[in-house]
Amino acid sequence: MGHIEVDISVSVDGFVTGPGVDEAHGLGIGGEALHHWVWRHPQGQALLDELLFAGSGAVVTSRRVYDDTGGWGEDGFYRMPVFVVTHRPHEVMRRGDTTFTFVTGGITAALDAAQRAAGERNVHVMGGASVARQALASGRADRLRLHVAPVLLGGGTPLFDGPLPVGLEHLASVDTPEATHLTYRVVN
Repeated sequence: MGHIEVDISVSVDGFVTGPGVDEAHGLGIGGEALHHWVWRHPQGQALLDELLFAGSGAVVTSRRVYDDTGGWGEDGFYRMPVFVVTHRPHEVMRRGDTTFTFVTGGITAALDAAQRAAGERNVHVMGGASVARQALASGRADRLRLHVAPVLLGGGTPLFDGPLPVGLEHLASVDTPEATHLTYRVVN
């Protein structure tokens, strides 16, 4: 069985969105800067492929992320099974090579389903903040990867809004002009 990896972009001051999140601003005011490392840096997509897609067999995300991205367009972006943690039942959606399964049983049910689908590959837990925190608090996350964008948002959705009984052991750092990518082993 592969690892469960929590992977999320965050500002230097600890926010995963800017202030003022609404339908027009899914990442809040200024929150787009959190993901410049993927879209603006010439090596960003290659780094995303290396960190996310190369070893992963399934993704867990939130309903908010799914809704804000419109299901990642016609091709679904991920090219693997995605398990969407939600309170609202929804039929399975297929977009290209990506299947979105909506899980109403909470983070544990989503992680279980994702691990079954991933087999020996990793499960990638990506946003939002609540799903990332829940995965860490579940005691099942093996790694935490933070993409720290060089921006101070001053408000928004905090990645950590209270204590988590989790220790971290530094494994790796990769610096790019748009972010510092930190990988930790989660020590429970």
